[in-house]
Amino acid sequence: MSKTLLTALFSLPLTAIILSFSNIDAGEKIIPVNDNFQKEDVLAEEKKWNLDRSHSNVKFTVTHMVVSEVDGSFGRFNGSMETNGDDLSTAKVKFTVEVASINTHNENRDNHLRNDDFFNAEKYPEMKFESTSMKKTGDNKYQLTGNLTIRDVTKPVTFDVTHLGNTVDRGRTKAGFKAKATIDRFDYNLKWNRATEAGGLVVAKDVEININAAFVTAPAAAGN
Repeated sequence: MSKTLLTALFSLPLTAIILSFSNIDAGEKIIPVNDNFQKEDVLAEEKKWNLDRSHSNVKFTVTHMVVSEVDGSFGRFNGSMETNGDDLSTAKVKFTVEVASINTHNENRDNHLRNDDFFNAEKYPEMKFESTSMKKTGDNKYQLTGNLTIRDVTKPVTFDVTHLGNTVDRGRTKAGFKAKATIDRFDYNLKWNRATEAGGLVVAKDVEININAAFVTAPAAAGN
């Protein structure tokens, strides 16, 4: 290749050189790739959700005296959720429960559950859950895994979650969920134990947790 031809090539604009070595017609436009634009376009807006406590509840069930079940609930709790747009598999969930608000419809039993045989509500006033993953397993079905803290013990637990659907109320989106998990109370130092005459436990070790949760999108910050 002659020196004159090389000089002419290097003096051409980059676009002209690309066109000369490709099958792109000269009349077509070349749109440069903007990596930053593409990344911003892919990322959905982060949504913050608050728990609608008046339409939520936290309940549990445990076998009593081998042959019956006792149901209970907690009256004071709170939670929050963050998602990447409407993608629930990106959900980050935090939940707290005030232990002293336990209610099994028996005052003596509730006081026993609050003392050090079980929760020790005075020393450990809250149970806490913080998620680490939310995995979609089917239509409106998820597995929510995270760390559950009761007393001074933190262990991983997985909830089976059903997304009940979304609705719009006064301009804000509300999402409903049902969550269920079973934990071993002995893992969390809730170790009071007594055997029946037949040899079974007065209070079983497995406790089923059932949560109905309604989350509503948080109001936009002032100025947004």
